[in-house]
Amino acid sequence: MTEREVLVRSDAGVHARPAMMFVREAMKYPCEVFLIKDNVEANGKSIMSVLGLAITSGSRLIVRARGDEEESAVAKLVSLIENDFKN
Repeated sequence: MTEREVLVRSDAGVHARPAMMFVREAMKYPCEVFLIKDNVEANGKSIMSVLGLAITSGSRLIVRARGDEEESAVAKLVSLIENDFKN
């Protein structure tokens, strides 16, 4: 299992478009992906789960992955958040 904490700096938080970008990126990896906010764990490959976290600017998240390519998945997903969902 690999995990890293990341701070959401985007003024808009994680609304529908960035949530979909996160899910699409997570789906590229064969491992399980989780997004955790305030001890609530969401399936990182489910748009409804990610949106259900109601992530706002300033939120601290944990990106966790378990399985094949977990380290690559966490690194890429954390980078996506840190760069305000800009490719």
